[in-house]
Amino acid sequence: MSARPEAADQSRGSAFRGEGLRKIYRTGETEVEALRGVDLDVAQGEMLVLLGPSGSGKSTLLNIVGGLDRPTEGRLFYRETELTGMKEDEMTRFRRQNVGFIFQFYNLIPSLTAEENVQLVTDIAADPMDAREALEMVGLGDRAHHYPAQLSGGEQQRVAVARAVAKRPGVLLCDEPTGALDSQTGIRVLETLVRANRELGTTVIIITHNVGIGAVADRVFHFLDGQIARIEKNDHPIQPVEITW
Repeated sequence: MSARPEAADQSRGSAFRGEGLRKIYRTGETEVEALRGVDLDVAQGEMLVLLGPSGSGKSTLLNIVGGLDRPTEGRLFYRETELTGMKEDEMTRFRRQNVGFIFQFYNLIPSLTAEENVQLVTDIAADPMDAREALEMVGLGDRAHHYPAQLSGGEQQRVAVARAVAKRPGVLLCDEPTGALDSQTGIRVLETLVRANRELGTTVIIITHNVGIGAVADRVFHFLDGQIARIEKNDHPIQPVEITW
């Protein structure tokens, strides 16, 4: 049975609310049930970490709440707006206006500078911050005119974070954002995500296999076999620099 969602801080209001979310992938006659009736309630401004083995449903849920995929069954709301059943153009508008994505691999355009990579988002966002301001926020203001090949892996990931943060999204969805980084560089990336959460009020959801990262979150959802098996609440989240990597 899925863990109950009531542990969210209801005083903040809901960023996401899901009811009975199921996702079935079909290939010929084969069916794989990736999500098995998940209920969730994520508070606005919450820092949430999703833990669990590969194939447990974490990425499927992240893709659904980010509007990249749709549930087979169930209902999903972003604040007061139901996402379930939206038309494709409406879903595209939802993603563009509300969601920032950060992945394990940086997806920067090699022929553009760091600043120009961030501007790709600011040019289409409704109320963006200045691209240079976003780079300053991640500690890369002095690298604005460098190309990706001139940046370390950690610097490239921080440019990707700046690009996601620059449009002032309501939510940041991060799929293994430190997975390809060493511990010190990973901590710097996490510090940037924590700063976005605290200074901008952005809801941050992080998928990771690193159990230690859960200590920076308000809550940790432990996934198993397509369900939220357990919810862990942190009354006193720690700073990224304190993580046992």
